[in-house]
Formats: sequence, C-alpha cells, structure tokens
Amino acid sequence: MSKVYKDATAALDGILSDGMTLMVGGFGLCGIPENLIAALRDSDIKNITAISNNAGVDDFGLGLLLQTKQIIKMISSYVGENKEFERQYLSKELELEFNPQGTLAERVRAGGAGIPGFYTKTGVGTLIAEGKEHKVFNGETYIMETGLKADVSLIRAWKADKEGNLIFRKTAQNFNSTMATAGKITVVEVEEILENGELDPDHIHTPGIFVQRIIVSRDLEKRIEQLTTRPKEAV
Repeated sequence: MSKVYKDATAALDGILSDGMTLMVGGFGLCGIPENLIAALRDSDIKNITAISNNAGVDDFGLGLLLQTKQIIKMISSYVGENKEFERQYLSKELELEFNPQGTLAERVRAGGAGIPGFYTKTGVGTLIAEGKEHKVFNGETYIMETGLKADVSLIRAWKADKEGNLIFRKTAQNFNSTMATAGKITVVEVEEILENGELDPDHIHTPGIFVQRIIVSRDLEKRIEQLTTRPKEAV
C-alpha cells in the first residue's frame, strides 16, 4: 500500500478525532508542516491537545488553529510571538503545560524511544517542579519528567522516498525528527519525493518505518518569524 497521498486533506482523512493529541514539528516558523496545518484548520476537529515547541504567530502556523479555537491545550516551550495565544491563556480559554525547551525535546525523544520517564535537574526549585517526583542522585536533586506520545505527528522534511525515509534540511530538523518517532501515526510533508533507493542511506535522518503518510508540500510561504535587517549605510 502506497504511503504517498495526493494532498494534505487526503493524508489526514480517517486519522483525526475530537480530543486527540497532536505533535507538530517546527521551531518558530522554521520547518513547520504548513499544508497539513492548513488542512487541519479546514477540518471540523476540535478539542486538540497540541504538543509543539511554540504556537506559531497570530495568522500562521498553529496560530491558525488558535484562531478557530480548535486547540484547548498546548504543551509548549515558547509562546511569546502569539497575541491570540496570550489572550486565550489569560482568559482561561486555553490550558498551557509549560516546559523548558530542552525538557520538551527530551520528553518527545523519550516517548518515541519507549521511555516512560526520566530525571532532570532543569526546573528544580521552580514552578515547573511542583507536583513532580523529586529524587537525589549523588547529592543533587532531580525531578522526574514523563515521555510524550501523540495520536498523530505532523512533521515537515526536505526529501523523502516512497517508503518514507526522510532527510531534513539544516535547522528544519529541530523537533521534526524526534516527533516522527513519537506519533502512533506520522504524516510528513516534503518538498520532494524520490524513488526508493535514490536517497543515500548514510544521509537518512528518520527511517521510513516511523512514517505512515507522505505528501508533497505546495505553495510554501516559509515565513521569517522576526525579520531583522541592518540599516542601510549612507553612500
């Protein structure tokens, strides 16, 4: 059975449900699955728990799903670029489970590796540690964090073959590669699909065994989250 689907809507057909847990790759607006997010917005799925490093911006990325109020909970690290996120959180319309960025990355990696929990010093003595198990190792206090899994992972890669072996380009690898392993079903959008055997095995970042559905990205914007330019020098 082919893993390649004609578009994002077809790739999401039959795997979405109200109340689902969803992982979405990307860092800021870098390496986000733009087509899949748009198709999710156009679906009627609601009450999503979204696991993602950030919540996009107001009119792009996961910000689109916040506009439609399809997300009821975010498990995130950085949410500072989204005013609608701030409004919903402060008005108690949206629940937030806040994570230090390294902790979030390790929770995702652990979930994909079948590790139910791990200990870390990050967050000890802060609000992050409240209600979590504490344990002392070699005289140092650590807190236990749990691994994360998702019903569906939506990720973005650069190239794939038809078996779903993936190559990511530069910083777009970010959370994408680990989230691919932590979803019960992983859907990936890529810029190019090659024939099996065309990818160098030594360059594959994520094996196809973790990928169930693939689409080719279309009409990508590839926005820059914060555009900063140097003042033009006087001639």
